[in-house]
Amino acid sequence: MKKVVTFGEIMLRLATPGYLRFSQAKELSATFGGGEANVAVSLANYGLDTEFVTRLPANDIAEACIMDLRAHNVGVKNIIRGGDRIGIYFLETGAVARASKVVYDRANSSIATVEKGMIDWKEIFKDAGWFHWTGITPALSQSAADACLEAVKAANAMGITVSCDLNYRKNLWKYGKTASEIMPSLVEGCDVILGNEEDCEKVFGIKPEGFDAADTGGEVNALEFESVCTQMTAKFPRCKKMAVTLRGAINANHNTWGGVLYSDGTLKQSKRYDITHIVDRVGGGDSFMGGLIYGLLTYPTDDRKALDFAVAASCLKHTIYGDYNLVTVAEVENLMKGDGSGRVSR
Repeated sequence: MKKVVTFGEIMLRLATPGYLRFSQAKELSATFGGGEANVAVSLANYGLDTEFVTRLPANDIAEACIMDLRAHNVGVKNIIRGGDRIGIYFLETGAVARASKVVYDRANSSIATVEKGMIDWKEIFKDAGWFHWTGITPALSQSAADACLEAVKAANAMGITVSCDLNYRKNLWKYGKTASEIMPSLVEGCDVILGNEEDCEKVFGIKPEGFDAADTGGEVNALEFESVCTQMTAKFPRCKKMAVTLRGAINANHNTWGGVLYSDGTLKQSKRYDITHIVDRVGGGDSFMGGLIYGLLTYPTDDRKALDFAVAASCLKHTIYGDYNLVTVAEVENLMKGDGSGRVSR
């Protein structure tokens, strides 16, 4: 199987211990994470040949980041060096009625100052079969958006499957362009698109009628999203598969979780998981994307099984601290079969 390449920003994550607020914490836990890197780690855990491409400064923190990726069997040979800093995000984990908070400190990070021509995509893609990016990268700067578009076009020209997670982040689009202006030219080069209950609305104005992501009561009607999928595939004809994650928020610690996959004119629905004690929901969508890519590559004639793998994988991610989904194929498949008891494995 050919390798999977992902491209984007990886950051230093500084999180308060437990459920402490920023104002209470006297120390912060340091790990690394970022949308596209999280997908690469998932796929490497599943045994796939995976390469993560980014731009990092030449300093010790970046070296620690690269060592962390290597430790998870992610390829790093095409990471380029330059710029002044690695991006940082601060995380305060919420509880019950108090939502989690993220504070970004990523302005002028190395990847935000990447430019077209800095990365040799033809060389990187010569033994690749899949390329993945997210809407976070083009939100960072015009030059990052240009570099991302350069990658998508190169992948298209070389016959490589391209996937994207729309990943709309309103707090990142600050360089004078909106997601609605930048994203269409990128998304039109994608074969597989993932969004959550809000992404399609915020970026393209496409939404299910009567749906309010802030008031689900834990219940999300999957059928409401068929119209979203049909509109998206009509708008972007290259897209053959459109996935939507369905999160029902009861409170910060208790969510329901599922997804749909639209392909070949039909909507496949997953089972719904009731996640009652969330450990860490950051990276939940990335773990779904990693599971979906693995599923589509491993079960190429069974989209329903690919969807079920993605949902089960991301359900397990909610039980793992940090951005990365550190689970095995066997663990995901056991959950798919209904083994969610949590009994000790001896």
